[in-house]
Amino acid sequence: MQKRQLGNSGLEVSAIGLGCMGLTFGYGPATDKAEAIKLIRAAYERGVTLFDTAEAYGQINEEMVGEAVAPFRDQIVIATKFGFKEGNAAAGLDSRPERIRTVVEQSLKRLKTDYIDLFYQHRVDPNVPMEDVAGAVRDLIQEGKVKYFGMCEAGVKAIRDAHAVQPLSALQSEYSMFTREPEDVIIPTLEELGIGFIPFSPLGKGFLTGKIDGATTFAEGDVRNNLPRFADEARQANNNLVALIGKVAERKQATPAQIALAWLLAQKPWIAPIPGTTKLHRLDENVGGAAVELTAADLQEIADVLAKVPVQGERYNAAMMKSINR
Repeated sequence: MQKRQLGNSGLEVSAIGLGCMGLTFGYGPATDKAEAIKLIRAAYERGVTLFDTAEAYGQINEEMVGEAVAPFRDQIVIATKFGFKEGNAAAGLDSRPERIRTVVEQSLKRLKTDYIDLFYQHRVDPNVPMEDVAGAVRDLIQEGKVKYFGMCEAGVKAIRDAHAVQPLSALQSEYSMFTREPEDVIIPTLEELGIGFIPFSPLGKGFLTGKIDGATTFAEGDVRNNLPRFADEARQANNNLVALIGKVAERKQATPAQIALAWLLAQKPWIAPIPGTTKLHRLDENVGGAAVELTAADLQEIADVLAKVPVQGERYNAAMMKSINR
């Protein structure tokens, strides 16, 4: 597995990481703990060194990650997050310095570690000055409890304000062939400031694998049941795009998912996506995306396809979009 430097901070991670959210949260029933631990360890064996979790995914998610990576803790990067009341996104935002300190202590205990590599603000809290948030993380870095500071789904002003107090190592936001909003102003800002980018949902929440069609149903509790992009009409339209990507994949002797990941890696050398999965064969497929090389001609062909077939439907519903800082 190739390694990548996230911006100017010195933080090095595998080109493809593992998003652990879906093991317990967001996509239906939780994965059996023993199976989840087995998957995380298999990812490490395949060269993955970035493992992403959060208190908001349920305490068990951090506990699972902590137990899984214990045998190789010093060889990997654990990313976790703060920013919600009692760790519950439905309860509202809370990035007060005292809450940040409480979260770090709880996360350290659940992760069975004495430091967190990358500590993100999960969502920008408009009620807490950014200098207080970044200042609290700066203090934790000085104390050795945190190594690097990150933000999720933050806009340009919030990024600049935070970076001025405590340099950011990474931004985590949704970015894929399906969600290209960061290209307008976010990616240029990250490049200017020397901040790495960690795209979540790099496979469009599974759509870009080519395995979702009009007949696909999702389990109760799966977030995709409530997303406009997965409504029937949008699904039919978006499958046209996936089919065209599939033609590129066929020619490259790869899968559509691997093309989607290779495309992201080709955008900037400081981008490291974190696809999630609960299945070992999908993990192998995703890791294989790092080995797919797209030529300038391949990238131009994909650009032409993306321009010709616009994505239908918003990535989130209206209520979820309100939490995004731009």
